[in-house]
Amino acid sequence: MELQDKITVITGGASGLGRATADYFVARGARVAIFDLNEEQGARAVAELGEDKALFATTDVTDEDSVARAIAATMDKFGAIHININCAGVPAPCKVLDREGRATALKKFAFVVNVNLLGLFNVMSKCAEKMALNEPEGEERGVIVNISSGAAFEGQIGQCAYSASKSGVLGLNMPAARELGDLGIRVNAICPGLFLTPMAQSLDPKVLDVLKQIPEAPRRPGHMEEFAHCCTFLVENSYMNGRTIRLDAATVMPAK
Repeated sequence: MELQDKITVITGGASGLGRATADYFVARGARVAIFDLNEEQGARAVAELGEDKALFATTDVTDEDSVARAIAATMDKFGAIHININCAGVPAPCKVLDREGRATALKKFAFVVNVNLLGLFNVMSKCAEKMALNEPEGEERGVIVNISSGAAFEGQIGQCAYSASKSGVLGLNMPAARELGDLGIRVNAICPGLFLTPMAQSLDPKVLDVLKQIPEAPRRPGHMEEFAHCCTFLVENSYMNGRTIRLDAATVMPAK
């Protein structure tokens, strides 16, 4: 599917990898609907990208009504949804036992899973509903790219909730791709390594310094445009379906 004139819903699109992807897509002729909770950054994105090319909708991905309103706003402005990139996520730490040796409160685990997995499904399913209405472009009506993490494979101590949620994202790939394939909708995932997003920069500086040394080759954090380029590849290559790309410079995370 070509990016030119396609409508793309990007969750977490007001900052970080989502915003980088919005910039990259618009520069290549797409229009974007940014779903995010940060109204200030969302408004700035629309101002910088252009109101004819971008829409911002204040969106809580865990709330069905909130997502439904954002989808409706996108349809009202652009008339269709062709691509969905799901970048929204939270990295909140969570262990099985707390420092006192007590079981971690379930709500702490549930919060991360609700945002990173349930919220992702909430958006992708509603986008898929609209994609199914599109006139096919060759074999395709839509493309979904879900963002997981290397933590889905090698979760570190303290990432119980995060790793579980990101593993769940990968579990969606094949059944969703098989179900939606007859409708001309493809589903893939990206597991990014370390990119210097606001989420990564919120980590303890000592932790971040260690993480910067983990990528094997090249030994550096990823550039934002490298992530956006990977999203573009998954959109444009019609034979990529049901698969996961590890975009991490051969990173294998240590236990801690």
